[in-house]
Amino acid sequence: MTTESFIPGKDASLESTIATMQAKLASRGFFLNESSLLNPVQGIWSTHVKDRDCPMLFANGKGATELAARASAFGEFFERLGTHYFWTHFYLGKARSERAFVHYPQEKWFPLEGPIWPAGLLNEELHAFYNPEGEIDSSVLVDLNSGNIERGICALPYARLRDGEISYFPVNIIGNLYVSNGMAAGNTLMEARSQALSEIYERHIKYRIISEGLCLPDVPEEVINRYPKIASGIAGLRDAGFGILVKDASLGGEYPVMNVTLLHPKDQGCFASFGAHPRFEIALERALTELLQGRALDALENFAEPGFDMDEINSVANLEIHFVDSSGVISWNFLSSQADFPFVDWNFSSTTAEDYEWLCKRIEKDGYDAYVADFSEQGAYACRILVPGMSEIYPVEDLEWENNSVGNLIRPALVRLSTLSDAEIENLLAELQTLNLNDERPLWEILGLAIPVQTAWKELRIGELKTLLALAIGDKEAALEGCDWIHHYKQMSASRRLVYRCIQNCLQLEDPGLYDASLELLYGPSTLRQAKALISGEERFFDLADLGENMEASQMHQSLLAAYDKLFL
Repeated sequence: MTTESFIPGKDASLESTIATMQAKLASRGFFLNESSLLNPVQGIWSTHVKDRDCPMLFANGKGATELAARASAFGEFFERLGTHYFWTHFYLGKARSERAFVHYPQEKWFPLEGPIWPAGLLNEELHAFYNPEGEIDSSVLVDLNSGNIERGICALPYARLRDGEISYFPVNIIGNLYVSNGMAAGNTLMEARSQALSEIYERHIKYRIISEGLCLPDVPEEVINRYPKIASGIAGLRDAGFGILVKDASLGGEYPVMNVTLLHPKDQGCFASFGAHPRFEIALERALTELLQGRALDALENFAEPGFDMDEINSVANLEIHFVDSSGVISWNFLSSQADFPFVDWNFSSTTAEDYEWLCKRIEKDGYDAYVADFSEQGAYACRILVPGMSEIYPVEDLEWENNSVGNLIRPALVRLSTLSDAEIENLLAELQTLNLNDERPLWEILGLAIPVQTAWKELRIGELKTLLALAIGDKEAALEGCDWIHHYKQMSASRRLVYRCIQNCLQLEDPGLYDASLELLYGPSTLRQAKALISGEERFFDLADLGENMEASQMHQSLLAAYDKLFL
């Protein structure tokens, strides 16, 4: 007789979930390798899975048992597959940008007709939220993935939870502001949506607690002891020498959030982990397992010490770090014994249906509208929920100042560097200077390029690109300025930096030919030859191969695109 394992909050056994998801992935051509299975203390497990053919597709899982961690990892993989999050930061190529649909069959395209955002996009309230002054040009809403400015703005239908009204959200807004927040997969639609809403509340309340320096009440030991697996995990961490605080993050019984904070006596690091779910036990377990997801006990060092500077603590950069891996700074106020709220022994539901109903009502009570899109194309329940004003990871201002669509303006030229005329190079350099991008920004990120480490395109930064463009057209002043930036940047490989240092000296010598012997002794013959070739224009762009309009030059990128095509088999 086969034993099946069930855990609270899940509508199917763990064994069934894993087997079903494995079979559905295999039918699409995805085969996951499991690794990094960790069980540092009793009751805390984590694991890592990645696709056999395209290792860039990976997910992590956590749980109180090995099976729970594995099911969690498969669920996260399906979540990223169904929402296409795996490809959010990458260019899908010219060929795919011209297909009948780029992202989903239900997508809708809005042509660009001047700076005003097209009618039918979003709704009146959402227009006011994302573009309050009406000054953000519609062209920035062209998504990075298609980069198809001629085709226009690609948008997806999202239903407003309170009344089902459909609004079309630009893919660009979703990718720029929400990242992975509000995504989930599950055995049923309600399970997936409950998970997505819970995560939104986890991050929303977490950010509020950190940015306001709130102090939370401790959970009494007798309450923790109701849950033996959770209690044993906490005891294991304490036995290993860590300070462990277990706190009620519900802000007085209002929200479904719990906290477990680790204090490291070796380096005074502090790591605050949060978990959310309408059921107390599940929220607490998630906060605890999140603490050790992907980490052995000896990997719990080097977290930031508590801080006093609230401007630093509530900065966008610090909150972003807390979203990525919870390793940002928290306030000393958080560690006070005088809590800002009383402990509440809360529990808001007991079934998946009740979970979902409570979360929807809580959103409405807080005065927000939630918009949901369900994605069942991959054979499992996946969804993404957006709550404007609540679930953004990056500020709305980023649509104007940090929009990833900037790559669409320069990609057409950069993918064919070797064929650019002097006039095109001059225009590209002028465009880069006008865009006012930080010289340290990586080009692979701006272009949406998947490329291996320790390659020229992976190392390339805006500052170096401007230098190479200046050298290609003989702009001595701009080239010297770029070489000086590279000299101080120091993040480039030593051999490559040496070439630019040599170029800088050569450009400043009135007749560098008179100094060949000394230059060769200082830099070596190969470095001097490369520097002279770049100065003369004999060689241009320093080993940057043409990428191609579908990024054909990168095998890594091609494997990513091949994986994308499996979604539509």
